[in-house]
Amino acid sequence: MTILIVVALVLVIACANIANLMLARGAARRHELSVHVALGASRWRLAHRFLMESLVLASIGAIAGIVFGIWASRAMVAQLSTAATPVVLAPSLDWRVLAFTAAAMVATAMISGAAPALRATRVDLIGALKEHGRFAAGESGGHVSNGLIVAQVALSLVLVVAAGLFVRTFERLAGASLGFDRDRVLVVTVTAPTIPAADRNVVYHRLVRTAAAVPGVAAAGGSFNPPIVGSLIGDFVVSEPGAEPPPDAEHISQSAEVTPGWFTAYGTAIRAGRDIDDHDTINTRPVMLVNEAFARRFLPDQDPVGKAMALTFRTPPFGDFVLGTKTIVGVVGDSVYRAIREPLRPTIYFPLSQRSGPLLFTNFYVALRSSAGSPVLLSRSVAAALTAVNHDLTLTFRPLADQVNESLAQDRLVAMLSGFFGALALLLAALGLYGVTSYAVAQRRTEIGIRMALGAAPTNVIQLVLSRVSLLVGAGVMVGAAVSVWASKFVETLLYGLEPRDPATLAGAAVLLAAVGGLSGWLPAYRASRIDPAQVLRNS
Repeated sequence: MTILIVVALVLVIACANIANLMLARGAARRHELSVHVALGASRWRLAHRFLMESLVLASIGAIAGIVFGIWASRAMVAQLSTAATPVVLAPSLDWRVLAFTAAAMVATAMISGAAPALRATRVDLIGALKEHGRFAAGESGGHVSNGLIVAQVALSLVLVVAAGLFVRTFERLAGASLGFDRDRVLVVTVTAPTIPAADRNVVYHRLVRTAAAVPGVAAAGGSFNPPIVGSLIGDFVVSEPGAEPPPDAEHISQSAEVTPGWFTAYGTAIRAGRDIDDHDTINTRPVMLVNEAFARRFLPDQDPVGKAMALTFRTPPFGDFVLGTKTIVGVVGDSVYRAIREPLRPTIYFPLSQRSGPLLFTNFYVALRSSAGSPVLLSRSVAAALTAVNHDLTLTFRPLADQVNESLAQDRLVAMLSGFFGALALLLAALGLYGVTSYAVAQRRTEIGIRMALGAAPTNVIQLVLSRVSLLVGAGVMVGAAVSVWASKFVETLLYGLEPRDPATLAGAAVLLAAVGGLSGWLPAYRASRIDPAQVLRNS
């Protein structure tokens, strides 16, 4: 929805741009239009001519847009498709797309051509004929033209601010602290459908020990529910041993059963107590590890290590399943669980070795920490070691960094699209200011020539031209800033690590737009300062 609004704003800016340029062009053609009227052309015919010009421009743009849209849609699908969640979509044109494009084209032509067409029907026949050979000062600087420029600048600022917020959001996400090391970890997905469920626990632990012994592997650990790519959820509630949890007890949905070495492999710090080790078996005291968020939430101002807590698995349709009392033996650092955007929530980690009964899951994830170099280099040697344990294993190797990057695919696409449309809005605003200022300079050519003949310096001419541009850009920036502050609340849920009314983003966008506007106005102003007064006066 946000991108659709951005596209609509770009279309409005383009319409205002074309309308403004055609207004200025129509002002420069006043004498030509007056001659047509004098020769018997109806005013409707003149208006029809401007509308047809707008339609031709819109048609060319629509054709170019269709070609670009086909390429861009394929590029967006490629950005969204990942190894974990492949997107299979063949973008194609059908009658609905073509009908929408045609409707947008006609609407654009009518909107952008309406003001010039109305201006053409009001041409002053006598006044325009008298002005043959010179331009009428201030004709293109009317309220409509000025309003269109201010609207262009204001909408462009809104889009640039949105682009800045989304790009900075993606930067914050890409650089966020995950609670684990993304760069030195290789995740192996082990699929073992032929291993009996009753034997999988033993086999999975053996695979982890085998992988840890491969040269170049600093640590290895396994889990059914790894961060980022795991999909299992569970609703646990905790209470004091011997006490039933209240009906409104807070649910803990984040949990994982892990093997020894799992935290070391991911680089997750043990803050207090100890890690899971080989002594944690079904014949020893049931234990668990919790993260710092769990300790803050359920055991504030207490030492969690050694604390016994009763666990209950709660599912609304089936009620409570008592899991017994488990002792907290360690506290680990908070880390990202499913998505970087999610807040850090309480998480429980259980030893997989204390799991009784058959394991129904056929996918098991082994995390390998490289002792040096890229973890991808471990793939061949680890694959050989694991298949030596069981030849029926299916192995998939993916660096953890790739999994993290793929989880940001949607945010990356939003940042890319908003950045592209923000840059496009800047370009349209620059072209509009440049074109209108150039026409304004052309209309005031005689006035500028007289000023220079009377002794005005080139710098005075530049100041004269830039003063109008500065007023219009300043008004547009102020209006755009007010609109941006108001509209920012609608994108608050899409941001991360930023306030919707971020002053740095707003100030940066305003400075950037002012610089682009100043450059667009300076070029025609500089040309105006190079006018030869003698030549201008001879041609007047």
